[in-house]
Amino acid sequence: MAAQLRIGILGAGGLGSVIAGWLAESGVAVTLLARPAQVEAIRARGLEIRGIRGERCVRRNLEAHASADEVQGPLDYLIVAVKARDTESALAGLGGLGDRIGAALSLQNALGKDDVLAARFGRERTLGAATTESGTQTGPGQVQHVGTAPTAFYFGELDGAPSGRVGALVDAFNKAGFGAQPAADIRHVEWEKLLQIASICAFSVSALGTLPGGSVAEAFSVREAAEHYVAIAKELLAVYRGLGYEPRDFFAPYSRFRELERESTEQAVEATRALGRRMLDAGVIGKPSLHVDLMRGRPTEVEHCLGPFLAEAERLGVAVPTARACWRIIRTLEQMLA
Repeated sequence: MAAQLRIGILGAGGLGSVIAGWLAESGVAVTLLARPAQVEAIRARGLEIRGIRGERCVRRNLEAHASADEVQGPLDYLIVAVKARDTESALAGLGGLGDRIGAALSLQNALGKDDVLAARFGRERTLGAATTESGTQTGPGQVQHVGTAPTAFYFGELDGAPSGRVGALVDAFNKAGFGAQPAADIRHVEWEKLLQIASICAFSVSALGTLPGGSVAEAFSVREAAEHYVAIAKELLAVYRGLGYEPRDFFAPYSRFRELERESTEQAVEATRALGRRMLDAGVIGKPSLHVDLMRGRPTEVEHCLGPFLAEAERLGVAVPTARACWRIIRTLEQMLA
């Protein structure tokens, strides 16, 4: 009998909790490293998941710790799911556990994440990864699973070579109900994931603002909002192409950049509205984590997700007036709501 896979997850926010819960339910031994309040709630009541896959209270195959010193034995993988701004302090808190990790990977919305992990663990123990899976923490030990895609996760070696450890991750995530695939060029996937995230975050905040309700799906259904999204996405897509990348729609159907490139503005607007209606029908509702952080008065990751596109646009001489206006709106609200 094969040994039980052991996966550590650093950070128990929305995404980290969703991944931890469903992996544990599938039989993976999950070690969740989180803040004390989160740990206490999970130990007392289990990890409660609600949303697009129903409701579940996860207890088996799941342990939660506030300190890495409490973790016994080795971990096959460590998944970093803290906010990008918290990476250095989170990794520093691993202490001796860092030497007992087989491979580390990050699901953060940041381009330099793989380099940060390689500096800590070495390139030979670092994998690339990307996802658009989404969840929102609703309380200690509670998470709302709000979004997924048919292929929600990509994993790859930094040099693009096929490997057994990537295959084991893909198998584990598929077994847990997450569509997962290996990627020969994980950097390409990471840039396109950032293109999707940056477009959605810029759109969500600038279209919905500080409204207490509403979701990206609902906003997509409004014509004027769909026009706004198309303007943002076409600008950022021009930057992405300027970097030498061809759109591949890795996270289809929610990413549809190949079609967007070929469509007229009117066709793209109607297609965006139709996407919003399909998302509503599928129950894929909510706001991106950047927008949730903003609404809660927390610092956002706007410099990590939208910032790289604005910097590259400046370098390449690509005009991005709508995207830059969205950045100004986010930065204004970030400072006023903090």
